[in-house]
Amino acid sequence: MPATTLPFYIVDVFAAEPLAGNPLAVVEGGETLPLDLLRRIAREFNQSETTFVLRPTHKQADWRLRSFTAAGAEVFGAGHNALGAWWWLAHAGKLQTSTGETVFHQEIGERVLPVTVSVSASGELAHIVMEQEAPVWRKKLDNVSPLATALGLRTDELAVDRLPCQVVFTGAPHLVVPVRDRESVDRIRPDAQSLLDVLADVGGEGCYVFSLDPRQPGAAAYARFFNPTVGIWEDPATGTAAGPLAAHLVAHAVAASGQPIVIEQGTAMGRTSLIRV
Repeated sequence: MPATTLPFYIVDVFAAEPLAGNPLAVVEGGETLPLDLLRRIAREFNQSETTFVLRPTHKQADWRLRSFTAAGAEVFGAGHNALGAWWWLAHAGKLQTSTGETVFHQEIGERVLPVTVSVSASGELAHIVMEQEAPVWRKKLDNVSPLATALGLRTDELAVDRLPCQVVFTGAPHLVVPVRDRESVDRIRPDAQSLLDVLADVGGEGCYVFSLDPRQPGAAAYARFFNPTVGIWEDPATGTAAGPLAAHLVAHAVAASGQPIVIEQGTAMGRTSLIRV
């Protein structure tokens, strides 16, 4: 293969401050590279995900995104992997934006999804918003004892008397797990194989544990995310899991419908992140 040089960037997504949030490697180009090489590049960066920004194949899309974990799994959810790429596109001047909101379209797998880029009156990039799919509630986990063991907790530390432990889908099926308090959340030390077995039984991809006593002012929940199914030991900020959790909180009247819900994640890793849903 002839030598190819591609520029890359590191974007901290959902960061509450510099050098926090979820670091994403963004690679500009790579349409001609074989799948194995894309995976090897992602392994080299060793971030939770690496996103390649490519020319679209669907005429309705402005850009095509392909994202891979460090373990080589291609992911098709719209989370920090997509938000960070669009922030870079806007910051690098590759989007035609104006004051207020501008809607673009991203090709992820077989889907074309809208993304909204907002620019302030002073011309500064303000925020980027994506829509996930409508929430679908899937299997509940009634016997939580194996899950508690897999997380290194006692069964009574899971707050299933307050909220059900259930798989919720808004683009990716994640198991949302209520925990008594953030101290218990911080104590979690999962056993990967045991957690894999629980997720396989319930039909979940990742495990999003949360309590309702966040450290950050204005936040509604305090969370951690584990996804051994795609080789992510722990993720500091997970947009594809924040959507399901927010839907779950609204469905059970813990949060108000139509109001912003802020989720704090990554604090246990020293990378505090704030995800606004």
